[in-house]
Amino acid sequence: MNERDALRMLAIDVPHAGDDAAVVDDLVITTDMLHERTDFPAGTTRYTAGWRAVGASLSDVAAMGARATAAVAVYADEALDHDELQRFVSGASEVCATVDAEYVGGDLDVHSEFTTATTAVGDVTDAGPVGRSGASAGEALCVTGEWGRSAAALRLFERDTVESAERANDLFRFTPRVADGVALAPHATAMMDSSDGLARSLHQLAEASGVGFSLSRDSVPIHSDLAGVTPDADERFELATTFGEDFELVCSVPEDRLSEAQAACPAGLTRVGSVVPSEEGITLDGEPLPDAGYTHG
Repeated sequence: MNERDALRMLAIDVPHAGDDAAVVDDLVITTDMLHERTDFPAGTTRYTAGWRAVGASLSDVAAMGARATAAVAVYADEALDHDELQRFVSGASEVCATVDAEYVGGDLDVHSEFTTATTAVGDVTDAGPVGRSGASAGEALCVTGEWGRSAAALRLFERDTVESAERANDLFRFTPRVADGVALAPHATAMMDSSDGLARSLHQLAEASGVGFSLSRDSVPIHSDLAGVTPDADERFELATTFGEDFELVCSVPEDRLSEAQAACPAGLTRVGSVVPSEEGITLDGEPLPDAGYTHG
């Protein structure tokens, strides 16, 4: 059973398991687990690991349109090295600072593989939480930022040089889109973060809202670093839309609110398509867009 099948099963007893975070009395809470083998390529520093792990949970808070307030993390490794642990905490603390949140502690353990589990909490704004189920046909389909930075980072890690590892670590330290999520909360009808890639996120959002999407290839903003790892434009587009782990926001916005929403987003909000009736499916330039992306399990 993969992660999506597990979430569908859990939805019977945990109805909000499919959203990016849970909401309890205006408190938003989310948790993530990352492992060295699957999430941190060779060359990833502990500073970057702390930043990225906590950032992933902060991104889920962002996807709900909430203000992030605090985060904690479990840190487990084969041995508890003072310098490595300090670097991890520094990364975790500094990513929190970028979104005006605070890293407030966690737990330590010894484990056979470097593993971290992170939890972030936030507060719902006056606009209320934004889930995945509110998109309607006729709205604009939008994304924040640029796509493909994590795919570019992985290719750079694979080069195994000091220079490429430095740039790869830079790319892995993304800024969670908390400010953008808060700015979008009054406008977006549905929203999620893109941890599994743009294509898969669209399938997930479509399933939750009971709609389809029409995506324009030329509209997708692709990160410039992808050009440095592959000269092939088709490969760059595939990496940008299916690799995942970019932690940008995907949302639907009514046409009459699009300009205001775009003006409010500090990371930039790009229209990449439209919300269409469910029977039209999910298409890229008129052709079916496969449900391709990262899947846990």
